[in-house]
Amino acid sequence: MVTVLVSVVAPRVAESKTTIEPCSGSDWCSALLGYTLYADMKVSEVAALFGSDPAGFMAANAFDFAAPGAAHRILPMGLFVRVPARCACAGGVRKSVSVRYAARPADTLAALADVVFAGLASADQIRDENGLASADPDAPLDVGRELVVPLPCVCFNSSDNNLPAMYLSYVVQVGDTVPAIAATYATTVTDVMNVNAMGSPVAAPGDILAIPLPGTYH
Repeated sequence: MVTVLVSVVAPRVAESKTTIEPCSGSDWCSALLGYTLYADMKVSEVAALFGSDPAGFMAANAFDFAAPGAAHRILPMGLFVRVPARCACAGGVRKSVSVRYAARPADTLAALADVVFAGLASADQIRDENGLASADPDAPLDVGRELVVPLPCVCFNSSDNNLPAMYLSYVVQVGDTVPAIAATYATTVTDVMNVNAMGSPVAAPGDILAIPLPGTYH
């Protein structure tokens, strides 16, 4: 089961990036989901999987969306991409994205969680979201059944130490360390720990961390 480290914590006035921005009703803000392709996929297919706009997806990944046929460009399996998301209000804070998925032959809850959505959701979360209390996570789903898949996102107050930032939901991979993740995204271990309310700079494979990306907020 995926452990989500992005927690709702009491606001800390001294650290602006850890202050969760309250919201209500239909409020939403921009966030990013870190996603690893489970197969060769067209740009349009990745965007459709997350209900994202292809042009916005290409812009988030610095793809040339002005090139002819750009939306049909095939991306290789294993490629890590950033998917723009509308982070919705849930329980008074912006922390969720819900996408709809129609089950295909041989799909299971476990496969959806671990493969199709690359660890951004757990089988238990998908099962609970869809009222499938008794469903076996390894049993094939009814083909064509529409499922709601809950995905984690974070906005906080759209800043990191008072500088504009967007937050990336990142699934920790085997071999990752918090210092290496922080270095990859030009942030600090302290920032990562503060944003995720971590007691120590240790994360396990499958954990989901919110990573501030300075200067990318729009």
